[in-house]
Amino acid sequence: MPQDLVPVALRLVHATGTPDLVDDLRASPGAAAAGRTALSSGATILCDSEMTAAGITRSRLSAGNDVVVTLNDPRAAAIGKSGGITRSAAAVELWGERLAGAVVAIGNAPTALFRLLELVETGAPRPALVLGFAVGFVGAAESKAALVASGLPFITLLGRRGGSALAAAAVNALASDDQ
Repeated sequence: MPQDLVPVALRLVHATGTPDLVDDLRASPGAAAAGRTALSSGATILCDSEMTAAGITRSRLSAGNDVVVTLNDPRAAAIGKSGGITRSAAAVELWGERLAGAVVAIGNAPTALFRLLELVETGAPRPALVLGFAVGFVGAAESKAALVASGLPFITLLGRRGGSALAAAAVNALASDDQ
């Protein structure tokens, strides 16, 4: 494991109490450094759920980063209904230009991760890092495999495991001074 990923791995293990999850931890080369640089430069943190955002320790964000969740924006429900997509996927569409250089923390919805990848593939701004911790039996493993293949900088946990606590723990590890 790359040395700069060790603090992330440790925080993920502490968040879950499952040391074996490091066997499924994957990251693109330089991902942890890219995330640390983005966060220290004030990058926006875009989250797929309120639970993910709630787990981010704001006092670790030395640059006063904005933490944004658009899931409960009324436009997300309207976009989802009119487009026949989940509200989670529709909420990603509201990120728009804020995606450029952002740290994206997906801790719940595979559909949000799939939609992010589709948008970037069709020309949306590229985030500095995607923390892909979608969870569940439907689409989670597939969305994270697509993230690995996307060419975007990423940290993810292969398979069905994931969740808001893991996505938030990854942000907190990257924002921490103890590297």
